[in-house]
Amino acid sequence: MEENQSKNIILTGDRPTGRLHLGHYAGSLRRRVELQNSGRFDEVYIMIADAQALTDNSDNPEKVRSNVAEVALDYLACGLNPDIATIFIQSQVSELTELAFYYMNLVTVARLQRNPTVKAEIQARNFEASIPVGFFTYPISQTADITAFDATIVPVGEDQLPMLEQAREIVRSFNSTYGETLVEPKELLPDNSACGRLPGTDGKAKMSKSLGNCIYLADSADEIKSKIMNMYTDPNHLRVEDEGNTKDNPVFIYLDAFSTDEHFKKYLPDYQNLAALKAHYERGGLGDVKVKRFLNSVIQETLEPIRKKRAEWEGRLDDVYEILQRGCIKARAAAAKTTKRVKKAMKIDYFGE
Repeated sequence: MEENQSKNIILTGDRPTGRLHLGHYAGSLRRRVELQNSGRFDEVYIMIADAQALTDNSDNPEKVRSNVAEVALDYLACGLNPDIATIFIQSQVSELTELAFYYMNLVTVARLQRNPTVKAEIQARNFEASIPVGFFTYPISQTADITAFDATIVPVGEDQLPMLEQAREIVRSFNSTYGETLVEPKELLPDNSACGRLPGTDGKAKMSKSLGNCIYLADSADEIKSKIMNMYTDPNHLRVEDEGNTKDNPVFIYLDAFSTDEHFKKYLPDYQNLAALKAHYERGGLGDVKVKRFLNSVIQETLEPIRKKRAEWEGRLDDVYEILQRGCIKARAAAAKTTKRVKKAMKIDYFGE
């Protein structure tokens, strides 16, 4: 632990349940690239959480397997750099499972049941009493993922804060029981509130593959335009002259997350900035089509370079898998050091030096 006490280490990742979409990009991917390039971190770990994805996709392992490559392609297309960040696959680091097993003794069933994030996920998936044990114990598994690499920082949205708080509880419990061994992580919240709550194109609270309301990073220009022009807006804004609502309007939430003053200069010079556009829409006299066309220009500019870079990596799949394999080897070596330290603290290093 002493070796990493003075280091800044970041861990983050995604479940490979499908191609990544605009919500992932706004909520985490864009920020990860910025953090990776900031020079603030000594080590950066990006995990493709396939083992966690299997907890509620156990009957469809091929789906998870094929999506590992899809997620890796999206990572590389967005600018994650394998020379800086260690991109690895969760299931290939067996020490994570071992650590989770040890941590299970430090958490009660009642405490897991009280976790708001777990409760929300159970409700969303209609698990009720049929919840898989692996899914139920996700906060413990996540703690293993975080502590295995001595992560000091974990980027999260507000909905994930209860998970990270539980991870901190487990760390404190372990250190109290066995001595100072594990690093307690801190959260890093999005700096743009709109990025943490990007709704679906249909106005539903969250982008979701199952709801079919996503704009994918790999979508073609025509697909993006079609989805934007058919987006849900303010249902009471029926005529151009009607006053409009921008607060709960997905089109304006997307503009909050992605548009800049430079976009206005380039694509909508009649308005100085987003505040001016919102004011016009709210007082009436501005139609949805004009706003959507502007949003389309913004999103197309954002995603075009990602789409092109993704296509290049698709032609180099062997290189992508080599990057993942190197990342797994490096991640496992780091996790092995932590596991050795944990077993020593727990007095189960029977054949150690």
